[in-house]
Amino acid sequence: MSQQGGRSREWDFIDIGPKSVGDHSSQRIAPPPETSAVLQDTPPAPQASIRADGADIPAPPPWAHEIIQGGMGAGVSGWKLARAVSLTGHLGVVSGLGLDVMVTRQLQRGDPTGDYRRALAHFPIPGIAQQVIDRYFVEGGIGEGAPFRAIPQLVVHPSRDSARLAVVTNFAEIFLAKEGHDGSIGVNYLEKTQMATPAVVYGAMLAGVDYVLMGAGVPAEIPNLLDAFASGREGELTLAVHGGDAATAPSVSFSPESILGYAPPLARPRFLAIVSSTMLATYLSREDRTRPDGFVVEGISAGGHSAPPRGRLRLEDDGQPAYGPRDAVELATVRALGLPYWLAGGYSSPERLLEAKQTGAAGVQVGSAFALCAESGLVPAIRRSLRTAATARTLRVHADPRASPTGFPFKVAHLNGTLSDEAVYAERSRVCDVGYLRTPYRTASGRIGYRCPAEPIDDFVRKGGLPADAVDRRCLCNGLVSAIGLGQRLGNGATEPPIVTIGHDLTFLPHLIGDGDGADEYSARQVIDYLTSRRGPAAV
Repeated sequence: MSQQGGRSREWDFIDIGPKSVGDHSSQRIAPPPETSAVLQDTPPAPQASIRADGADIPAPPPWAHEIIQGGMGAGVSGWKLARAVSLTGHLGVVSGLGLDVMVTRQLQRGDPTGDYRRALAHFPIPGIAQQVIDRYFVEGGIGEGAPFRAIPQLVVHPSRDSARLAVVTNFAEIFLAKEGHDGSIGVNYLEKTQMATPAVVYGAMLAGVDYVLMGAGVPAEIPNLLDAFASGREGELTLAVHGGDAATAPSVSFSPESILGYAPPLARPRFLAIVSSTMLATYLSREDRTRPDGFVVEGISAGGHSAPPRGRLRLEDDGQPAYGPRDAVELATVRALGLPYWLAGGYSSPERLLEAKQTGAAGVQVGSAFALCAESGLVPAIRRSLRTAATARTLRVHADPRASPTGFPFKVAHLNGTLSDEAVYAERSRVCDVGYLRTPYRTASGRIGYRCPAEPIDDFVRKGGLPADAVDRRCLCNGLVSAIGLGQRLGNGATEPPIVTIGHDLTFLPHLIGDGDGADEYSARQVIDYLTSRRGPAAV
Protein backbone atom coordinates (compact mmCIF):
# COMPACT_ATOMS: atom_id res chain seq x y z
CA MET A 1 0.00 0.00 0.00
CA SER A 2 1.28 3.41 -0.82
CA GLN A 3 -0.37 4.88 2.26
CA GLN A 4 -2.64 3.74 5.05
CA GLY A 5 -5.77 4.85 3.30
CA GLY A 6 -4.82 3.38 -0.09
CA ARG A 7 -5.02 0.03 -1.81
CA SER A 8 -2.20 -2.41 -2.35
CA ARG A 9 -0.36 -1.76 -5.61
CA GLU A 10 1.22 -5.22 -5.62
CA TRP A 11 -1.91 -7.37 -5.22
CA ASP A 12 -5.12 -5.42 -5.54
CA PHE A 13 -8.44 -7.10 -4.78
CA ILE A 14 -10.28 -7.78 -8.03
CA ASP A 15 -13.83 -6.51 -8.45
CA ILE A 16 -15.88 -8.45 -11.00
CA GLY A 17 -19.34 -7.31 -12.00
CA PRO A 18 -22.03 -6.14 -9.61
CA LYS A 19 -21.78 -6.74 -5.90
CA SER A 20 -25.00 -8.72 -5.76
CA VAL A 21 -27.70 -10.30 -7.84
CA GLY A 22 -31.17 -9.40 -6.68
CA ASP A 23 -32.18 -8.29 -3.21
CA HIS A 24 -31.29 -10.89 -0.58
CA SER A 25 -30.40 -8.56 2.24
CA SER A 26 -32.34 -10.66 4.75
CA GLN A 27 -29.64 -13.30 4.84
CA ARG A 28 -25.97 -12.38 4.86
CA ILE A 29 -22.67 -13.20 6.45
CA ALA A 30 -22.01 -9.75 7.79
CA PRO A 31 -18.52 -8.90 9.00
CA PRO A 32 -18.48 -8.95 12.81
CA PRO A 33 -16.95 -6.14 14.83
CA GLU A 34 -13.19 -6.59 15.03
CA THR A 35 -11.95 -7.20 18.53
CA SER A 36 -8.77 -8.13 20.33
CA ALA A 37 -10.75 -10.01 22.99
CA VAL A 38 -10.51 -13.35 21.26
CA LEU A 39 -11.66 -15.53 24.13
CA GLN A 40 -15.04 -14.44 25.44
CA ASP A 41 -17.58 -15.87 27.85
CA THR A 42 -20.15 -16.13 25.04
CA PRO A 43 -19.69 -16.79 21.33
CA PRO A 44 -19.59 -13.82 18.94
CA ALA A 45 -22.84 -12.50 17.57
CA PRO A 46 -24.15 -14.68 14.72
CA GLN A 47 -22.89 -13.67 11.29
CA ALA A 48 -25.86 -15.09 9.36
CA SER A 49 -29.55 -15.82 9.79
CA ILE A 50 -30.27 -19.34 11.01
CA ARG A 51 -33.30 -19.73 8.76
CA ALA A 52 -33.53 -19.84 4.99
CA ASP A 53 -36.35 -17.29 4.59
CA GLY A 54 -38.87 -20.03 3.84
CA ALA A 55 -37.00 -21.41 0.85
CA ASP A 56 -36.48 -25.13 0.37
CA ILE A 57 -32.89 -26.11 1.00
CA PRO A 58 -31.62 -29.08 -1.02
CA ALA A 59 -29.58 -31.70 0.76
CA PRO A 60 -25.83 -31.43 0.09
CA PRO A 61 -24.39 -33.97 -2.36
CA PRO A 62 -23.22 -37.31 -0.92
CA TRP A 63 -19.57 -36.37 -1.35
CA ALA A 64 -19.83 -33.18 0.71
CA HIS A 65 -18.10 -33.59 4.05
CA GLU A 66 -19.70 -31.84 6.99
CA ILE A 67 -16.45 -30.42 8.37
CA ILE A 68 -13.45 -29.17 6.43
CA GLN A 69 -10.26 -28.67 8.37
CA GLY A 70 -8.87 -25.43 7.00
CA GLY A 71 -5.59 -25.39 5.12
CA MET A 72 -3.13 -23.40 7.22
CA GLY A 73 0.31 -22.52 5.91
CA ALA A 74 3.03 -22.88 5.96
CA GLY A 75 2.99 -26.41 7.33
CA VAL A 76 0.56 -25.81 10.20
CA SER A 77 -1.84 -28.17 8.50
CA GLY A 78 0.69 -30.76 7.41
CA TRP A 79 0.10 -34.39 6.57
CA LYS A 80 -0.24 -35.52 10.20
CA LEU A 81 -3.12 -33.14 10.92
CA ALA A 82 -4.88 -33.75 7.61
CA ARG A 83 -4.61 -37.50 8.06
CA ALA A 84 -5.96 -37.33 11.63
CA VAL A 85 -9.02 -35.39 10.47
CA SER A 86 -9.58 -37.65 7.48
CA LEU A 87 -9.59 -40.69 9.76
CA THR A 88 -12.67 -39.24 11.50
CA GLY A 89 -14.60 -39.20 8.21
CA HIS A 90 -14.25 -35.47 7.56
CA LEU A 91 -12.05 -33.59 5.09
CA GLY A 92 -8.44 -33.14 6.15
CA VAL A 93 -6.55 -30.49 4.20
CA VAL A 94 -2.80 -30.13 3.69
CA SER A 95 -1.41 -26.65 3.17
CA GLY A 96 0.47 -26.74 -0.12
CA LEU A 97 2.34 -23.49 0.48
CA GLY A 98 6.10 -23.97 0.52
CA LEU A 99 6.20 -27.76 0.55
CA ASP A 100 9.42 -27.80 -1.46
CA VAL A 101 11.15 -25.75 1.25
CA MET A 102 9.67 -27.76 4.11
CA VAL A 103 10.31 -31.23 2.71
CA THR A 104 13.88 -30.42 1.68
CA ARG A 105 14.60 -28.97 5.12
CA GLN A 106 13.20 -32.06 6.78
CA LEU A 107 15.53 -34.14 4.62
CA GLN A 108 18.44 -31.91 5.63
CA ARG A 109 17.53 -32.54 9.26
CA GLY A 110 18.04 -36.22 8.54
CA ASP A 111 14.35 -37.13 8.15
CA PRO A 112 14.53 -38.71 11.63
CA THR A 113 11.22 -40.60 11.35
CA GLY A 114 11.92 -41.75 7.80
CA ASP A 115 8.48 -40.64 6.66
CA TYR A 116 9.57 -38.53 3.72
CA ARG A 117 12.02 -41.10 2.40
CA ARG A 118 9.24 -43.69 2.62
CA ALA A 119 6.93 -41.40 0.65
CA LEU A 120 9.61 -40.69 -1.95
CA ALA A 121 10.15 -44.43 -2.37
CA HIS A 122 6.58 -44.60 -3.73
CA PHE A 123 7.07 -41.85 -6.32
CA PRO A 124 6.22 -43.43 -9.69
CA ILE A 125 9.55 -42.38 -11.27
CA PRO A 126 12.20 -43.60 -8.77
CA GLY A 127 15.11 -41.87 -10.47
CA ILE A 128 13.56 -38.41 -10.05
CA ALA A 129 12.83 -39.00 -6.38
CA GLN A 130 16.37 -40.28 -5.87
CA GLN A 131 17.75 -37.05 -7.34
CA VAL A 132 15.93 -35.12 -4.61
CA ILE A 133 17.27 -37.42 -1.90
CA ASP A 134 20.81 -37.24 -3.26
CA ARG A 135 20.70 -33.46 -3.32
CA TYR A 136 19.05 -32.72 0.03
CA PHE A 137 19.15 -35.69 2.41
CA VAL A 138 21.81 -35.50 5.13
CA GLU A 139 22.33 -38.62 7.21
CA GLY A 140 22.05 -37.64 10.86
CA GLY A 141 21.11 -34.08 9.93
CA ILE A 142 23.12 -30.93 9.27
CA GLY A 143 25.09 -29.57 12.18
CA GLU A 144 23.57 -27.42 14.90
CA GLY A 145 23.31 -23.88 13.60
CA ALA A 146 24.29 -24.82 10.04
CA PRO A 147 22.09 -23.08 7.46
CA PHE A 148 19.68 -25.01 5.31
CA ARG A 149 20.55 -25.38 1.66
CA ALA A 150 18.46 -23.02 -0.44
CA ILE A 151 16.14 -24.12 -3.23
CA PRO A 152 15.47 -22.17 -6.44
CA GLN A 153 12.98 -19.32 -6.10
CA LEU A 154 9.78 -19.16 -8.14
CA VAL A 155 10.09 -17.78 -11.67
CA VAL A 156 7.84 -17.79 -14.72
CA HIS A 157 9.87 -20.47 -16.48
CA PRO A 158 11.48 -22.74 -13.86
CA SER A 159 14.23 -25.19 -14.67
CA ARG A 160 13.33 -28.83 -15.14
CA ASP A 161 14.94 -29.73 -11.80
CA SER A 162 12.99 -27.01 -10.02
CA ALA A 163 9.69 -28.19 -11.51
CA ARG A 164 10.50 -31.78 -10.60
CA LEU A 165 11.24 -30.75 -7.01
CA ALA A 166 7.80 -29.09 -6.76
CA VAL A 167 6.10 -32.23 -8.08
CA VAL A 168 8.03 -34.65 -5.85
CA THR A 169 7.57 -32.71 -2.60
CA ASN A 170 3.84 -32.17 -3.11
CA PHE A 171 3.46 -35.84 -4.00
CA ALA A 172 5.25 -36.81 -0.76
CA GLU A 173 3.05 -34.70 1.52
CA ILE A 174 -0.20 -35.93 -0.03
CA PHE A 175 1.03 -39.53 -0.07
CA LEU A 176 1.70 -39.40 3.68
CA ALA A 177 -1.68 -37.79 4.38
CA LYS A 178 -3.48 -40.56 2.45
CA GLU A 179 -1.32 -43.46 3.55
CA GLY A 180 -3.10 -46.43 5.10
CA HIS A 181 -6.75 -45.30 4.84
CA ASP A 182 -9.41 -44.46 2.28
CA GLY A 183 -10.56 -41.11 3.69
CA SER A 184 -10.53 -37.89 1.69
CA ILE A 185 -7.60 -35.47 1.61
CA GLY A 186 -7.54 -31.96 0.19
CA VAL A 187 -4.74 -29.51 -0.51
CA ASN A 188 -4.94 -25.74 -0.19
CA TYR A 189 -3.00 -23.34 -2.42
CA LEU A 190 -2.91 -19.55 -2.80
CA GLU A 191 -3.91 -17.93 -6.09
CA LYS A 192 -1.10 -15.45 -5.35
CA THR A 193 1.57 -18.10 -5.90
CA GLN A 194 0.62 -18.65 -9.54
CA MET A 195 4.16 -19.39 -10.69
CA ALA A 196 4.17 -22.54 -8.56
CA THR A 197 0.60 -23.68 -9.14
CA PRO A 198 0.79 -25.96 -12.20
CA ALA A 199 3.68 -28.10 -10.94
CA VAL A 200 2.50 -28.36 -7.33
CA VAL A 201 -1.06 -29.23 -8.34
CA TYR A 202 0.24 -31.95 -10.63
CA GLY A 203 2.33 -33.42 -7.81
CA ALA A 204 -0.71 -33.53 -5.52
CA MET A 205 -2.84 -35.15 -8.23
CA LEU A 206 -0.13 -37.74 -8.86
CA ALA A 207 -0.53 -38.77 -5.21
CA GLY A 208 -4.32 -39.00 -5.58
CA VAL A 209 -5.45 -35.82 -3.81
CA ASP A 210 -9.25 -35.69 -3.57
CA TYR A 211 -9.84 -31.93 -3.33
CA VAL A 212 -8.02 -28.76 -4.32
CA LEU A 213 -8.98 -25.59 -2.44
CA MET A 214 -7.80 -22.13 -3.44
CA GLY A 215 -8.45 -18.55 -2.39
CA ALA A 216 -6.65 -15.20 -2.01
CA GLY A 217 -7.57 -14.11 -5.51
CA VAL A 218 -9.72 -15.19 -8.44
CA PRO A 219 -9.01 -18.87 -9.21
CA ALA A 220 -10.93 -18.86 -12.49
CA GLU A 221 -8.50 -21.06 -14.44
CA ILE A 222 -8.13 -23.90 -11.92
CA PRO A 223 -10.99 -26.07 -13.28
CA ASN A 224 -9.35 -26.15 -16.73
CA LEU A 225 -5.96 -26.91 -15.16
CA LEU A 226 -7.39 -29.90 -13.31
CA ASP A 227 -9.13 -31.13 -16.47
CA ALA A 228 -5.89 -30.92 -18.45
CA PHE A 229 -3.85 -32.86 -15.91
CA ALA A 230 -6.55 -35.48 -15.46
CA SER A 231 -6.35 -36.23 -19.19
CA GLY A 232 -2.53 -36.30 -19.26
CA ARG A 233 -2.22 -32.98 -21.09
CA GLU A 234 -0.09 -29.91 -20.41
CA GLY A 235 -1.75 -27.43 -18.07
CA GLU A 236 -1.25 -23.67 -17.96
CA LEU A 237 -2.40 -20.52 -16.18
CA THR A 238 -2.36 -16.89 -17.25
CA LEU A 239 0.10 -15.03 -15.04
CA ALA A 240 -0.85 -11.72 -13.46
CA VAL A 241 2.08 -9.34 -14.05
CA HIS A 242 2.25 -5.92 -12.41
CA GLY A 243 2.53 -3.23 -15.05
CA GLY A 244 1.47 -5.57 -17.83
CA ASP A 245 -1.79 -6.03 -19.70
CA ALA A 246 -3.95 -8.99 -20.61
CA ALA A 247 -2.81 -8.96 -24.23
CA THR A 248 0.83 -9.52 -23.31
CA ALA A 249 0.35 -11.59 -20.15
CA PRO A 250 2.63 -14.64 -20.10
CA SER A 251 1.48 -18.06 -19.00
CA VAL A 252 2.97 -20.53 -16.57
CA SER A 253 2.69 -24.14 -17.60
CA PHE A 254 3.60 -27.68 -16.71
CA SER A 255 3.96 -30.52 -19.19
CA PRO A 256 4.04 -33.94 -17.50
CA GLU A 257 5.52 -35.53 -20.60
CA SER A 258 8.40 -33.07 -21.06
CA ILE A 259 9.24 -32.64 -17.36
CA LEU A 260 8.71 -36.18 -16.12
CA GLY A 261 8.57 -38.25 -19.28
CA TYR A 262 5.38 -39.64 -17.79
CA ALA A 263 1.80 -38.47 -18.40
CA PRO A 264 -0.79 -41.00 -17.24
CA PRO A 265 -4.48 -40.14 -16.90
CA LEU A 266 -5.18 -39.08 -13.32
CA ALA A 267 -8.27 -38.85 -11.16
CA ARG A 268 -9.59 -35.29 -11.22
CA PRO A 269 -9.95 -33.81 -7.72
CA ARG A 270 -12.96 -31.69 -6.86
CA PHE A 271 -12.25 -27.97 -6.70
CA LEU A 272 -13.54 -25.72 -3.90
CA ALA A 273 -13.05 -22.00 -4.42
CA ILE A 274 -12.55 -19.94 -1.26
CA VAL A 275 -14.52 -16.71 -1.66
CA SER A 276 -15.34 -13.71 0.48
CA SER A 277 -17.87 -11.98 -1.75
CA THR A 278 -21.13 -12.78 -3.50
CA MET A 279 -19.87 -11.27 -6.74
CA LEU A 280 -16.85 -13.60 -6.95
CA ALA A 281 -18.97 -16.70 -6.31
CA THR A 282 -21.42 -15.54 -8.98
CA TYR A 283 -18.67 -14.82 -11.49
CA LEU A 284 -16.98 -18.20 -11.05
CA SER A 285 -20.31 -20.01 -11.45
CA ARG A 286 -21.27 -18.44 -14.77
CA GLU A 287 -19.34 -20.74 -17.11
CA ASP A 288 -18.24 -24.36 -17.12
CA ARG A 289 -14.59 -23.37 -17.59
CA THR A 290 -14.54 -21.37 -14.34
CA ARG A 291 -17.16 -23.20 -12.27
CA PRO A 292 -15.85 -24.92 -9.11
CA ASP A 293 -17.48 -27.92 -7.46
CA GLY A 294 -18.33 -25.81 -4.42
CA PHE A 295 -17.40 -22.79 -2.33
CA VAL A 296 -15.88 -22.09 1.05
CA VAL A 297 -17.42 -18.76 2.05
CA GLU A 298 -14.91 -17.18 4.38
CA GLY A 299 -15.68 -14.39 6.84
CA ILE A 300 -13.13 -11.86 8.03
CA SER A 301 -12.69 -13.36 11.50
CA ALA A 302 -10.77 -16.32 10.05
CA GLY A 303 -7.02 -16.51 10.58
CA GLY A 304 -4.40 -15.74 7.95
CA HIS A 305 -5.26 -13.44 5.06
CA SER A 306 -8.65 -11.79 4.65
CA ALA A 307 -10.12 -10.00 1.66
CA PRO A 308 -9.76 -6.23 2.07
CA PRO A 309 -12.88 -4.10 2.48
CA ARG A 310 -14.63 -2.94 -0.68
CA GLY A 311 -13.65 0.57 -1.78
CA ARG A 312 -11.07 2.81 -0.17
CA LEU A 313 -9.45 1.31 2.90
CA ARG A 314 -10.55 2.88 6.18
CA LEU A 315 -9.09 1.90 9.52
CA GLU A 316 -10.75 1.54 12.91
CA ASP A 317 -9.27 3.34 15.91
CA ASP A 318 -7.20 0.25 16.71
CA GLY A 319 -5.67 0.20 13.23
CA GLN A 320 -7.68 -2.72 11.85
CA PRO A 321 -9.56 -2.46 8.53
CA ALA A 322 -13.11 -1.13 8.82
CA TYR A 323 -15.65 -3.43 7.14
CA GLY A 324 -19.22 -2.45 6.37
CA PRO A 325 -22.47 -3.65 4.77
CA ARG A 326 -20.88 -3.75 1.30
CA ASP A 327 -18.59 -6.52 2.54
CA ALA A 328 -21.43 -8.82 3.54
CA VAL A 329 -21.86 -12.13 1.72
CA GLU A 330 -25.46 -12.78 0.65
CA LEU A 331 -26.07 -16.43 1.40
CA ALA A 332 -29.34 -16.63 -0.50
CA THR A 333 -27.48 -15.63 -3.66
CA VAL A 334 -24.73 -18.16 -3.04
CA ARG A 335 -27.30 -20.87 -2.32
CA ALA A 336 -29.15 -20.05 -5.54
CA LEU A 337 -26.01 -20.84 -7.56
CA GLY A 338 -26.77 -24.50 -6.93
CA LEU A 339 -23.34 -25.52 -5.68
CA PRO A 340 -22.56 -26.80 -2.16
CA TYR A 341 -20.90 -24.32 0.15
CA TRP A 342 -19.27 -24.27 3.56
CA LEU A 343 -19.09 -21.33 5.96
CA ALA A 344 -15.76 -20.33 7.53
CA GLY A 345 -14.56 -17.79 10.07
CA GLY A 346 -16.00 -18.08 13.58
CA TYR A 347 -17.80 -21.42 13.05
CA SER A 348 -15.87 -23.49 15.58
CA SER A 349 -18.76 -24.57 17.80
CA PRO A 350 -21.55 -27.14 17.49
CA GLU A 351 -24.12 -24.35 17.58
CA ARG A 352 -22.49 -22.53 14.66
CA LEU A 353 -22.24 -25.79 12.70
CA LEU A 354 -25.98 -26.38 13.07
CA GLU A 355 -26.69 -22.76 12.25
CA ALA A 356 -24.62 -23.01 9.07
CA LYS A 357 -26.45 -26.13 7.94
CA GLN A 358 -29.81 -24.53 8.64
CA THR A 359 -28.92 -21.76 6.18
CA GLY A 360 -28.29 -24.37 3.50
CA ALA A 361 -24.56 -24.88 3.92
CA ALA A 362 -23.11 -28.37 3.57
CA GLY A 363 -21.10 -27.67 6.71
CA VAL A 364 -18.27 -25.50 7.95
CA GLN A 365 -14.54 -25.00 7.56
CA VAL A 366 -12.64 -24.70 10.83
CA GLY A 367 -9.02 -23.63 11.17
CA SER A 368 -7.97 -22.17 14.52
CA ALA A 369 -9.25 -25.07 16.64
CA PHE A 370 -7.07 -27.42 14.59
CA ALA A 371 -4.10 -25.05 14.58
CA LEU A 372 -3.86 -25.43 18.36
CA CYS A 373 -4.32 -29.21 18.52
CA ALA A 374 -1.60 -31.81 19.09
CA GLU A 375 -1.30 -32.79 15.41
CA SER A 376 -0.77 -29.19 14.28
CA GLY A 377 2.57 -28.32 12.73
CA LEU A 378 3.03 -25.27 14.96
CA VAL A 379 5.99 -25.52 17.31
CA PRO A 380 4.63 -26.96 20.61
CA ALA A 381 5.90 -23.95 22.58
CA ILE A 382 4.00 -21.59 20.28
CA ARG A 383 0.80 -23.63 20.57
CA ARG A 384 1.18 -23.61 24.34
CA SER A 385 1.79 -19.84 24.43
CA LEU A 386 -1.30 -19.20 22.32
CA ARG A 387 -3.51 -21.40 24.48
CA THR A 388 -2.15 -19.95 27.72
CA ALA A 389 -2.54 -16.32 26.62
CA ALA A 390 -6.01 -16.94 25.18
CA THR A 391 -7.18 -18.69 28.35
CA ALA A 392 -5.84 -15.78 30.42
CA ARG A 393 -7.59 -13.35 28.05
CA THR A 394 -4.31 -11.59 27.30
CA LEU A 395 -3.85 -12.70 23.70
CA ARG A 396 -4.21 -9.96 21.13
CA VAL A 397 -4.99 -10.86 17.53
CA HIS A 398 -4.75 -7.93 15.14
CA ALA A 399 -5.91 -7.76 11.53
CA ASP A 400 -2.84 -5.93 10.26
CA PRO A 401 -3.31 -4.11 6.93
CA ARG A 402 0.44 -3.63 6.54
CA ALA A 403 2.12 -6.87 7.64
CA SER A 404 1.62 -9.04 4.57
CA PRO A 405 3.54 -8.35 1.36
CA THR A 406 0.37 -9.32 -0.52
CA GLY A 407 -1.45 -6.18 0.60
CA PHE A 408 -4.28 -8.27 2.07
CA PRO A 409 -5.09 -7.81 5.78
CA PHE A 410 -3.33 -10.52 7.78
CA LYS A 411 -4.21 -11.73 11.29
CA VAL A 412 -1.16 -11.44 13.53
CA ALA A 413 -1.07 -13.03 16.99
CA HIS A 414 0.98 -10.88 19.35
CA LEU A 415 3.55 -13.11 21.06
CA ASN A 416 6.92 -12.23 22.52
CA GLY A 417 9.86 -13.23 20.37
CA THR A 418 7.91 -13.13 17.11
CA LEU A 419 7.70 -10.56 14.32
CA SER A 420 4.67 -9.04 16.04
CA ASP A 421 7.20 -7.63 18.53
CA GLU A 422 8.46 -4.32 17.11
CA ALA A 423 11.89 -4.84 18.66
CA VAL A 424 12.23 -8.25 17.00
CA TYR A 425 11.03 -6.82 13.69
CA ALA A 426 13.48 -3.89 13.86
CA GLU A 427 16.41 -6.17 14.67
CA ARG A 428 15.81 -8.54 11.74
CA SER A 429 17.80 -7.86 8.58
CA ARG A 430 15.53 -7.85 5.56
CA VAL A 431 16.21 -10.66 3.11
CA CYS A 432 14.13 -12.32 0.39
CA ASP A 433 15.62 -15.80 0.10
CA VAL A 434 12.42 -17.88 -0.13
CA GLY A 435 10.31 -15.70 -2.38
CA TYR A 436 6.85 -17.29 -2.59
CA LEU A 437 5.13 -13.92 -2.40
CA ARG A 438 7.30 -12.10 -4.92
CA THR A 439 5.29 -10.26 -7.57
CA PRO A 440 6.29 -10.51 -11.23
CA TYR A 441 6.45 -7.09 -12.91
CA ARG A 442 7.33 -5.63 -16.29
CA THR A 443 10.68 -3.87 -16.33
CA ALA A 444 11.39 -0.79 -18.42
CA SER A 445 12.89 -3.05 -21.08
CA GLY A 446 9.75 -5.18 -21.21
CA ARG A 447 11.27 -8.18 -19.45
CA ILE A 448 9.80 -9.76 -16.30
CA GLY A 449 11.38 -9.02 -12.94
CA TYR A 450 10.41 -10.04 -9.40
CA ARG A 451 9.99 -7.91 -6.31
CA CYS A 452 8.49 -8.11 -2.83
CA PRO A 453 7.59 -5.27 -0.46
CA ALA A 454 9.22 -7.24 2.39
CA GLU A 455 12.62 -7.50 0.69
CA PRO A 456 15.38 -4.95 1.44
CA ILE A 457 13.82 -1.57 0.74
CA ASP A 458 16.66 -0.39 -1.52
CA ASP A 459 16.20 -3.50 -3.68
CA PHE A 460 12.45 -2.98 -3.84
CA VAL A 461 12.79 0.66 -4.86
CA ARG A 462 15.49 -0.16 -7.42
CA LYS A 463 12.96 -2.50 -9.04
CA GLY A 464 10.37 0.26 -9.33
CA GLY A 465 8.54 -0.22 -6.03
CA LEU A 466 7.47 2.76 -3.92
CA PRO A 467 9.27 3.18 -0.57
CA ALA A 468 5.96 3.65 1.26
CA ASP A 469 4.75 0.26 0.02
CA ALA A 470 7.61 -1.45 1.87
CA VAL A 471 7.02 0.14 5.29
CA ASP A 472 6.16 -2.32 8.09
CA ARG A 473 6.04 -5.37 5.80
CA ARG A 474 6.85 -8.69 7.46
CA CYS A 475 8.53 -11.57 5.67
CA LEU A 476 5.78 -14.18 5.84
CA CYS A 477 7.76 -16.76 3.89
CA ASN A 478 10.51 -16.99 6.48
CA GLY A 479 8.31 -16.20 9.47
CA LEU A 480 5.65 -18.84 8.83
CA VAL A 481 8.23 -21.55 8.14
CA SER A 482 9.96 -20.62 11.42
CA ALA A 483 6.66 -21.07 13.27
CA ILE A 484 6.75 -24.78 12.42
CA GLY A 485 10.37 -25.20 13.54
CA LEU A 486 12.07 -25.05 10.14
CA GLY A 487 13.35 -21.48 10.21
CA GLN A 488 16.55 -20.66 8.39
CA ARG A 489 19.63 -20.63 10.61
CA LEU A 490 21.44 -17.29 10.44
CA GLY A 491 25.17 -16.61 10.53
CA ASN A 492 25.04 -15.13 14.04
CA GLY A 493 23.74 -18.38 15.53
CA ALA A 494 20.15 -17.15 15.58
CA THR A 495 17.17 -18.40 13.61
CA GLU A 496 14.72 -16.42 11.51
CA PRO A 497 12.02 -15.16 13.91
CA PRO A 498 8.53 -16.63 13.50
CA ILE A 499 5.26 -14.92 12.75
CA VAL A 500 2.05 -16.49 14.03
CA THR A 501 -1.47 -16.17 12.69
CA ILE A 502 -4.73 -17.35 14.28
CA GLY A 503 -8.40 -16.41 13.99
CA HIS A 504 -10.19 -13.85 16.16
CA ASP A 505 -12.61 -16.36 17.66
CA LEU A 506 -11.07 -18.77 20.17
CA THR A 507 -14.24 -19.45 22.16
CA PHE A 508 -13.79 -23.18 21.52
CA LEU A 509 -10.80 -23.43 23.87
CA PRO A 510 -12.63 -23.85 27.22
CA HIS A 511 -14.57 -26.75 25.70
CA LEU A 512 -11.38 -28.52 24.64
CA ILE A 513 -8.96 -27.85 27.49
CA GLY A 514 -11.45 -27.63 30.36
CA ASP A 515 -10.26 -25.72 33.39
CA GLY A 516 -6.57 -26.25 32.70
CA ASP A 517 -3.89 -23.59 32.62
CA GLY A 518 -3.78 -23.46 28.84
CA ALA A 519 -0.96 -25.99 28.54
CA ASP A 520 -3.30 -28.94 28.01
CA GLU A 521 -3.05 -30.68 24.66
CA TYR A 522 -6.10 -31.87 22.79
CA SER A 523 -6.39 -33.89 19.60
CA ALA A 524 -7.93 -33.31 16.19
CA ARG A 525 -10.47 -36.02 16.99
CA GLN A 526 -11.53 -34.09 20.10
CA VAL A 527 -12.16 -31.05 17.89
CA ILE A 528 -14.39 -33.14 15.63
CA ASP A 529 -16.21 -34.68 18.60
CA TYR A 530 -16.86 -31.23 20.05
CA LEU A 531 -18.10 -29.75 16.76
CA THR A 532 -20.49 -32.66 16.18
CA SER A 533 -21.71 -32.95 19.77
CA ARG A 534 -25.08 -31.30 19.09
CA ARG A 535 -26.40 -32.76 15.90
CA GLY A 536 -29.78 -31.69 14.67
CA PRO A 537 -31.76 -31.23 11.46
CA ALA A 538 -29.60 -30.20 8.53
CA ALA A 539 -32.19 -27.79 7.16
CA VAL A 540 -35.39 -26.02 8.06
